[in-house]
Amino acid sequence: MSSHHIIREKQEPALLIMNLDGFSSENLGQLLEWSPTVIVNSKIYEEADSIGIKIDGVITSEINFEAQANTKIVLSEADELEDGLKFLTGEGYPAVNVINDDFALKDYALFVDLIDVVIYKKNKKIYPVRSGFSKWLAGNEPIEIYSEAINFHQAGLEKVADKNYETVKDGFFTLTFDQPYIFIAENI
Repeated sequence: MSSHHIIREKQEPALLIMNLDGFSSENLGQLLEWSPTVIVNSKIYEEADSIGIKIDGVITSEINFEAQANTKIVLSEADELEDGLKFLTGEGYPAVNVINDDFALKDYALFVDLIDVVIYKKNKKIYPVRSGFSKWLAGNEPIEIYSEAINFHQAGLEKVADKNYETVKDGFFTLTFDQPYIFIAENI
């Protein structure tokens, strides 16, 4: 007996690829597993195409960009990352995974309330959390805080350096703070 999975459009998070440097092919395969909508920037279009990724859209400043058949051209006037996120929110995507070799809080701050965003940077998974966030992790797992947190409190973590923590033991850790959200990172 076989099982059939019906994937509805926009059910899976879209995948926005800005850079693949240092990102493992195994992790890429996991993000592509359920055939998400894939948007790439023009700089890595050929690389993504050459490894067989079905590209649904390319962000470029070139009006006559040559792409795979049925690939949407998303024109960018300045910032390809911002324009990619604007495109996905405008199209009604509820979530996006972003692969990038860089993370700047300002690049995502405007989109936190519009789309669930997770950023993959080499071996890290970075995402916003709201106060009261709790998650189970094995002991000795590193957690980084990427935001300045007002009235920050944590349970289940031990501080190892500025903004760097480690889970004390197998179990839940909890974060509380006095602002809408902060970004944290965990290893993948």
